[in-house]
Order: sequence, then C-alpha cells, then structure tokens
Amino acid sequence: MDDGTLLSIGDLARQTGLTVKTIRFYSDEGIVTPADRTRAGHRRYGPEAVTRLAFVRTLRELGLGLDAIRQVLDRGLALDEVAAQHAAALDVQIGILRLRRAVLTAVARRRPTPEETHRMHELARMPEAERRRLVDDFLDAVFPDPGCAAVRRSLTPELPDRPTEEQLRAWIELAELALDPDFRAGLRRTARAHCYGASTPPRPDVVALAREHAQPALDAGIAPESPEADPVVTALSAHCARTLDRPDDTALRHHLLTRLETAHDPRRDRYTELLALINAWPPPARLAPALAWSTIALRVRTA
Repeated sequence: MDDGTLLSIGDLARQTGLTVKTIRFYSDEGIVTPADRTRAGHRRYGPEAVTRLAFVRTLRELGLGLDAIRQVLDRGLALDEVAAQHAAALDVQIGILRLRRAVLTAVARRRPTPEETHRMHELARMPEAERRRLVDDFLDAVFPDPGCAAVRRSLTPELPDRPTEEQLRAWIELAELALDPDFRAGLRRTARAHCYGASTPPRPDVVALAREHAQPALDAGIAPESPEADPVVTALSAHCARTLDRPDDTALRHHLLTRLETAHDPRRDRYTELLALINAWPPPARLAPALAWSTIALRVRTA
C-alpha cells in the first residue's frame, strides 16, 4: 500500500477529534486496525479509519461499551438490536435517577432528619404492590363504610409506571400524609359525618353547601365578621335546614359549626393537590379558604 495514502495517529487524531492516546487504545483493542507500519514501527491507517472512528465515537457518546461496539463493527450484532437493548437499559437508569432526584429535591426543600430521609427514600422506591397496600390501608382506615365507596375512589392515587419527578415528589408527600394517624383520624370523622351505610345514599354535604355560599363572598372581599356577611350566613343556614330537614335554629348552626370545624383541615387540600399531580388531573379548587370563612362567620353569630 502506498504510504502517501495512509494516515499517522496524529493525522487521525486531528481528523476525528480523538486523542492520540485514545486512538492507540482503540488500536490495541482491535477496534481500529492499522493498515501498515513504517520501518520505525509507527502505525499508519487507511482513510476508512476516519469513518470507523467517527462511528465508534458516536456509539461511545451514546453509552455503548467496547464489547458491544466491537460486535457491531464485526457484524456479530445488528446495530438496531444493540440500540434497543441499550435504550431499555437507559430507561431503567433514568427511572432510578429520576427517583433519586425526587428524593434529594424533597430533602433539600424540607431538611428532614436522617430517619425521615430514610423513610422518604423507602416510600419513593416502594414497589407497586406495596404502594397499593399502603393506599388501601389508609382508605380502609378512613372509609370503613361501603357507603363511601365513591368518595374512596375519588381519593385513590394511581402512580403511573413511568412517573415524572414531580409525581414522585407528590407521591412521597402524599404517602407521608396517608401514614399520619392524626390526618387519618380527621378524614375519618369527616367521612363518618358524610356517609350512612351501604344501603343509603351519602348524607347531605353541608361542607359543599358552605363552599357554595362562602366562595362568592370570598371573591367579593366580604369579611366574615362584617354586616355584609349576614345575608350569606342566613342563606347558608336556611339551605342546610332544608337539605337536612330540620329547623333553622341555633341548634342547627351549632351543628353546622361542628361539621365545618371537623372538616377544616388544610392538609385535606394538600392531599387533593398531590392526588391531582399523581393522577394527572386538573388542579382542584381549594376548600380550606371557604371553610375558614364559613367557620368564622358562623362562630361570631352563634351564641
């Protein structure tokens, strides 16, 4: 072969952007073979080595190992098969990295104790079957009555097979809420007030009625203690009296006040916000502001 058509390692390095050391290593590994040697023993490569090394560089940047690259170059493996296998492996790695990032981001935001950090990590990496058991245990504790089956379904998180980092962070926080005994107890009290049993429909939802009446007042900037709130409270009390089929009196207002105080837990809003993120639902309307307004408005008018 005419030495004038061959390239030295230096020439090859300049044309491929690889270092001389890397090309020498690839040559020693049989990835690229010299076409000839000079009398002094220096390697010389043919023009095809430029294309071959450019291909090798691309595959290396995509993360393929040298063994796989060698088999592709030697036509022992089809490139599409290797690419598919590597893409599948990357999917697994991406899932692991997404999980780690979600936990680390949550840790950075909350500054938890070592024990809390460990729990957050365990919740994030929990298999689907264990997640289901955790959710079922939570919902069983909150909604033991079959009459609340529809409400139970509406509060069930369904983490997708390939969750986003945001969904993973939401799952960690929601799972911690679900494991909180105080949060469970509060939701159970609300559920008990809302549901009868399997053979009867749900009780009238005075919480929803309170939001229906209070939200326009909130939007209008009416303070719950102000005289402008009087007709709102009157309308709410009358609406609840008709719905509950009982007199519109002081006893009813005490009942409403107790129900609203029981239901007023900002963590409930947070749970539904996290649930919407996990299930890719539209953001829910917040309940806490209307409940707080109604509670104050009733309290100042109830002896």
